[in-house]
Amino acid sequence: MSTISRRQFLATAALSLGTMGLVACGGASSGDTGTDTAADAAAEYTLVNEGKLTCISNLYFPPFESMDETTGEPVGFDIDVSKALAEHMGLEVNWLPSQAFDSLVPTIKAGGTADIAIAGMTITDARKAEVDMSDPYVDSNQSVVTKVGSEDTLDTLNAEGKKIAVQAGTTGADWATENLPNATIVPLDDIISAMNGVLTGSYDGLVTDLPVAGYQIKNSFTDLQILEPIPTGEQYGIAVSKDNPGLTAAINQALADMEADGTMAAIETEWFGAEV
Repeated sequence: MSTISRRQFLATAALSLGTMGLVACGGASSGDTGTDTAADAAAEYTLVNEGKLTCISNLYFPPFESMDETTGEPVGFDIDVSKALAEHMGLEVNWLPSQAFDSLVPTIKAGGTADIAIAGMTITDARKAEVDMSDPYVDSNQSVVTKVGSEDTLDTLNAEGKKIAVQAGTTGADWATENLPNATIVPLDDIISAMNGVLTGSYDGLVTDLPVAGYQIKNSFTDLQILEPIPTGEQYGIAVSKDNPGLTAAINQALADMEADGTMAAIETEWFGAEV
């Protein structure tokens, strides 16, 4: 379990397949439009589409990623991070349609569809066994969410007949399965469905990432509450194929550059009101 850093957050489908021709890309070929340090981080890496950083995510995890109802375009903290990554690497960003969270790692592992998955994804040993994970760029914890006025406690939620919603394939689902073994854990495709289910009484509670719960309760689900924050000390990373180590190196360099030049601080301020 990682130690919480200064960036700790407070208690606050079908895919359109891209062009399959993989093309070699490196510092020399992409450095003209990006920063030299990011472009020169690796001698060579491959991209699904030449000149583009193709990204996948579950686009129903605000504030990290969601769909703008007016434009139909993806927006969020991770979306802005991906744009900045591409810019620092001398590339354009290319977002594919939303897909189930638990399909992201298998898709990156299989290759040929997307270059990275950036999805509020916790770095875990299990995921690192399947794909490369970038250096961490966000710290997080878990939380238990209930409806305002609920008399449930963490103890009473761990009982037969209680239904706890989670997003399938997440560390929140893992925590709920391990720590609420007597309850029925209900995996769902996205966190918005889970929150709506708690709101309507279909589920007694929800386990999800603390920053997401805090943001949603403040901005949309004001009739829900954080029953209890769970200090799991998680860190988010970006998934890359193990067959593409040069891309992982270039992304890590770009993340370091973004931290050093203030880009990451600006994105944090845009989405959270301050550097976090």
